[in-house]
Amino acid sequence: MKNPTHMNDPIRIVVVGCGNMGASHARAYHAMEGFEITGLVSRSPESREKLSAELGGYPTFASLGEALSDTPADAVSVNTYPDTHAAIVREALDAGCHAFVEKPLALTVEEARELVDLAHKNRLKLVVGYILRVHPAWSQFVEIARTLGKPLVMRMNLNQQSSGATWYTHRQLMQSMSPIVDCGVHYVDIMCLMTGSRPVSVSAIGARLSDEIDPEMYNYGQLQVRFEDGSVGWYEAGWGPMVSETAFFIKDVMGPKGSVSIQDTAAGGSDDVEGHTQTGSLRLHHSATGPDGEFLREDEIISTADEPDHDGLCRLEQEFFLDAIRNDADLGDHLRDAVNSLRIVLAADASYKSGKTVAID
Repeated sequence: MKNPTHMNDPIRIVVVGCGNMGASHARAYHAMEGFEITGLVSRSPESREKLSAELGGYPTFASLGEALSDTPADAVSVNTYPDTHAAIVREALDAGCHAFVEKPLALTVEEARELVDLAHKNRLKLVVGYILRVHPAWSQFVEIARTLGKPLVMRMNLNQQSSGATWYTHRQLMQSMSPIVDCGVHYVDIMCLMTGSRPVSVSAIGARLSDEIDPEMYNYGQLQVRFEDGSVGWYEAGWGPMVSETAFFIKDVMGPKGSVSIQDTAAGGSDDVEGHTQTGSLRLHHSATGPDGEFLREDEIISTADEPDHDGLCRLEQEFFLDAIRNDADLGDHLRDAVNSLRIVLAADASYKSGKTVAID
């Protein structure tokens, strides 16, 4: 295993993928004393050289194998298209490197579990990029939802009207997975955290709204999850130039005692990456009424104006990764949850294809 000479030496890290997420994570590593970037990897010479120039000049490589043979590494950060995640993570773990990987960990539950087992066998840390878990406002959203009683009704979506380069990226993503799988892992994970209950079944509907994607793929989908405690949740996602920007960002939870919603999102449009995580404020509604049937309390507006931006959230993820390495943190729950959310969205994909509700064992 390639480890730093001393406990407090920086973790030498190779960043694979220099697009939006890779650049954000690279900026975090560049700014943190606990990391030292030893290589930037991308199939695109332009993207890796551009990022290297932005950060003051780091060695660049066309593949992880090339980087690992030419430069020291203790860890690898994987920020590529989802269909490449599993192979690159496996390569990193086999080389004795800790791994951070953007969601999803793999394209199948079986492969995800194999990677978790490999990390455990090699005594290495594996962290999956569930950015909402480190988000202060989203953590508060989850905590408030847990006070609303049971069952919960959880309504969430993230539709993205995309064109040009963003639509190109979405089409590339849909070569391996649908929008409800790619983005759904985040929001299904949040639902599981809110309920603390076991999901029992999932169903899904979808539609192919463009001839530019494979006939077997769909660029709009909605999944519905039922939980053992009676809670229910839905998640909706659509990508493409035809997607409406009306009600594209809904994050709302209802329970017997009231409801809580994320509101006042960024005004940059549905394809604005900052708007995917920004909240602005939370609205808490109390359902209790008095003898006259009127509400006893007014709605509360909870400000979240001081929340981190997207790069700031990526830094929080990397602080979690660094702590896991430095302090040998137990990531068992983290990885079980990552595999569980993947299992649910893949079951939703199977439901869309079969037209039937899928039971979750």
